[in-house]
Amino acid sequence: MKLSYTLLNANAKAPQRMTAHSAGFDLSACLDSPLLLAAGARALIPTGIAIAVPAGHEAQVRPRSGLAHKHGLTILNSPGTIDADYRGEVKIVLHNSSSEDFTVENGMRIAQLVVCPIAVVELEHKASLDDTDRGDAGFGHTGI
Repeated sequence: MKLSYTLLNANAKAPQRMTAHSAGFDLSACLDSPLLLAAGARALIPTGIAIAVPAGHEAQVRPRSGLAHKHGLTILNSPGTIDADYRGEVKIVLHNSSSEDFTVENGMRIAQLVVCPIAVVELEHKASLDDTDRGDAGFGHTGI
């Protein structure tokens, strides 16, 4: 399978698989100048790329573990989904959950992109659903 992409900006970097067995591709910030992300703030960070996800798949945008651990940076809508019919710029909703400001620089790797198959299902309305042992017990039902 191939994932086609295009660079939309001269500052844009192609998605990068950092090791032979990496599950995803790192996405980089595409900025004209550094962006100060204040403690507790969020910003929509452009990547300068657009992708063509193959039909029957989605691309998931996920946080990078090193940025999360070292700086408290995460992605608010994680995992973000890029549908197979979207052709706009990939942008990252980056959130600084730490108590210190963080500067996002052009070219900085800020997220991961993982392509996953999806199940195409049809909705079926029913007057009632089948019973299970769990029933309608909610969060924490198993005691964990």
